[in-house]
Amino acid sequence: MVSAFGSRITRTALPIIAVATLGVPEGMMGIMSAAQFAPGVLIAMFAGGYIDRHSKRSILIVADLVRAALVVSLPIAWWLGALTLAQLAIVGAGVGAATALFMITDNAYLPALISKQHLEEGNAKLETSDAVAEISGPAAAGSLIAALGAPLAVVIDAASYVWSAWWLARIREPASTTVGAAPVPPGRRNRTPALADLKFGLRTVFQHPEVKWLVLAHMIWAISGGFFMTLYSMYCLRVLHLSTATLGVVIACGGVGALLGALLSRFMKREFGIGPTIIIASTLSLLAALLMPLAAGRSHATMLALLITHQVASDGFSVAYVVQAVTLRQTVLPTDVLGRCNAAIHVCTNGIVPLAALTAGVIAQYAGITTAIWVGVLIGLAAPVFLLPLWRLRTLAKHD
Repeated sequence: MVSAFGSRITRTALPIIAVATLGVPEGMMGIMSAAQFAPGVLIAMFAGGYIDRHSKRSILIVADLVRAALVVSLPIAWWLGALTLAQLAIVGAGVGAATALFMITDNAYLPALISKQHLEEGNAKLETSDAVAEISGPAAAGSLIAALGAPLAVVIDAASYVWSAWWLARIREPASTTVGAAPVPPGRRNRTPALADLKFGLRTVFQHPEVKWLVLAHMIWAISGGFFMTLYSMYCLRVLHLSTATLGVVIACGGVGALLGALLSRFMKREFGIGPTIIIASTLSLLAALLMPLAAGRSHATMLALLITHQVASDGFSVAYVVQAVTLRQTVLPTDVLGRCNAAIHVCTNGIVPLAALTAGVIAQYAGITTAIWVGVLIGLAAPVFLLPLWRLRTLAKHD
């Protein structure tokens, strides 16, 4: 949770450094956003089998320490008067790659630590911790940026990664999470192991009658997400003219929604079943995104009301969706292949984000930021269509 808190500070601060400190234009913001995700996709292409066959705890610790070292370089360079756009892009890319490795490993680690019947509860608790971090992190970021400047605010993130690594080192790791959990099949030993692992993960995911629909929907959602991550800070700061402190508070409201969503998810599953919950929650989350571009040109009070409602509703229903979608994946897929499957999913979904980010930057540069926001939101509305085959799914069959 401490690491998540610090991450929210940096996630808020990096775009502000680019927009407010370095004056980055719209098209360049697209390039920077793309650069943050492209290395993570490359990592995912080669990491799945490694994660399945090695100590997941050790991988998580290394990822945390790498992120700490990269992030702490920003305030040092700023203090020396040497902070540049190139360094900001390199740090963003490195942190993105390490975060991708952390996320893929993390989703494969939880089922190795707890039984599958407790996965829904475990995922809900993780999302609750993230929600608390989302409430406090961006709000703190806004205040810290206003008081200290964005480069110094990210020092807290570097410390949080070290703190996270220390706590991970204290976990007693089950034998099933260590070397030998997923040997390379004999028929694949003469091929490039990483490519064989990626092919295995893709085949496993897209041949599964339920998981494939989640991945296809997530791919569309990722396009909308690429637009959002590229444009949101610029939209709020340059179009809506929010202060950095106000922007932090608005983003923090999403944490309130996420906290409610973690609680709502299990209630919705009990009432409707897992399939309808996934479809309903994703639809409502993406519909709530319409409030974001509708805020342009409104009075200050109406604008803030729309932005806050968007954050609460969109993040809340998104978390309700994530809890059930991740639980579904972790439950129906065998534990010893989750690293490869998560890596394949990451390649399919986050591999689209750099292209979406570049497209968002170009549209914003030539047609305006608000127009680009509209394009991203409307694309996202197509995602729930791919989830409709899950409507009749009420319970899950568990696999070891």
